[in-house]
Amino acid sequence: MKNYFDLTGRVAMVTGASSGLGVQFANALGNQGAKLALVARRKERLEEVKKDLESKGMEVFIQVCDVTDSKNVKEAVKNIEEHYGKIDILVNNAGLGLGEPADTMSDETWDRMMKTNIYGVFNVAREVGSIMKKNNYGRIINLGSIHSRVAMPHSDLMTAYATTKGAVFMMTKALATEWANYGITVNAVGPAYFESEMTQDVLANEAFGQVLQAYCPMGRAGKSGELDTAIIYFASEFSSYTTGQLLNVDGGWTAI
Repeated sequence: MKNYFDLTGRVAMVTGASSGLGVQFANALGNQGAKLALVARRKERLEEVKKDLESKGMEVFIQVCDVTDSKNVKEAVKNIEEHYGKIDILVNNAGLGLGEPADTMSDETWDRMMKTNIYGVFNVAREVGSIMKKNNYGRIINLGSIHSRVAMPHSDLMTAYATTKGAVFMMTKALATEWANYGITVNAVGPAYFESEMTQDVLANEAFGQVLQAYCPMGRAGKSGELDTAIIYFASEFSSYTTGQLLNVDGGWTAI
């Protein structure tokens, strides 16, 4: 039987790959045969992830990079291309989740959120997209959120985050239309709440458990692995007619 999701020979770059969902996505892509280029700010954590993935037989190249620094991104992408000769798949996962009430939000918090979740996503997409255009092939997968589409009732911590994730969805649509004639698809995955370094405190909060019960039909957070097939589909050759889309993986949250 043909494996429609075989990524053997493909090079996949994953940002924010030193922990959480980034590590999950690297595992998922590597398990399908992709060669991995893992990008994050924390070198020690990247080295730990590299060691673990290589023990599973995966080929891994690591690159320290701050996605908010466009010059740093340009250099990192150049190094990855020089190492592997190409970049076929980008999982634009690096992100930040800071929450403060809108009326008292500091300029620092707002700026950090915009620079990481919007500028960072664009910085990486721009550099990798130029390589994909040259090769007439590419799969870009941005990390949106359920908050790309909806906010949250009675929350005073959502404005900056939802603003950035809404922007990621529109950026995804715009890049998809701009690069459609170069064999490049650009899509986004919109998770609800999954266990990660960024969400562990939120998910441990008893009051948030009540929010899940009220607003998520399945009444629970996402489990490890439940995002993998969405990432693998968008990364595969067989998603070639799917572009500019946001796929929510959310237990039904956005259905109500």
